[in-house]
Parts: sequence; C-alpha cells; structure tokens
Amino acid sequence: MAPSEVRTGTGPGRVVVAVYAVLALAATGRSILQVTEYFDRAPLAYVLSSLAAVIYIVATIALAKGGATGARIATGAILVEAIGVLTVGTLSYLAPELFPDKTVWSHYGSGYGYAPLVLPFVGLWWIRRVRRVQRARRGAGE
Repeated sequence: MAPSEVRTGTGPGRVVVAVYAVLALAATGRSILQVTEYFDRAPLAYVLSSLAAVIYIVATIALAKGGATGARIATGAILVEAIGVLTVGTLSYLAPELFPDKTVWSHYGSGYGYAPLVLPFVGLWWIRRVRRVQRARRGAGE
C-alpha cells in the first residue's frame, strides 16, 4: 500500500465492515429460511430479502478489500442498498400484504434496529471520507 493510500477497511472502517458482515450473515440466514420454508407466502418479499443478502455480501467484501476498485464496487452496492431499503421500507407500510413477515428491509429494517436504514448512509460517508483523505495526501505529496 502506497503511503497516500488509505483503505476503506482499515481504522474505523473496520467497524463499518464488521457491521456489514453481521448484516450479511443475518440477512443470508433469514432469506435462506424464508425462501426454503415460506416462499409461497410472500415470494416478492423473500426474493428481495435474498437480494439484500447478496448486496450486503458484496458491500462487505468490497469495503474490506478497499482500493479504488473496492470503493467503486462498494459505492454501487451501497447505493442499491439505500434505494432498496427506502423502497421496500415504504412499500411495507403502503402494501403490507406484500410483506407479511419481516425481512431485512421491510419497515426500514425495524427488525434489525433500523441498521439497514442507517448503514448505507454511514457506508457512503465513510467511502467519501477515505477518498477525501487520499486526495489530500496525494496533493500534499505523500
């Protein structure tokens, strides 16, 4: 790693990566159970729950890897995550029959302490902060 290279998965970023990893594990476990046992009850909800799990896995790996490519992939995954949690969260209130059981994004992640609602914004802030530090260090000639 070059001296000017600050990575998303280091320092305080380890906490962001850890929270993403916990959500990835929780969402994966829940979605596997829902798809295998209850799929006929709410197929849309459970497919979206599985999608959330995949997005959390991708974001976790990309943030942990860091670097320019990792940051780009993480940014894309996190943007999809933010749109997903806002859309599904809203739909779960407007059309509750589509979400008879809680999923990671339903009710804005209330079953997960609203972490799914807050985390994408923390993740995007962290990536932006790391990029700013990298630019500042390159500008200072480190």
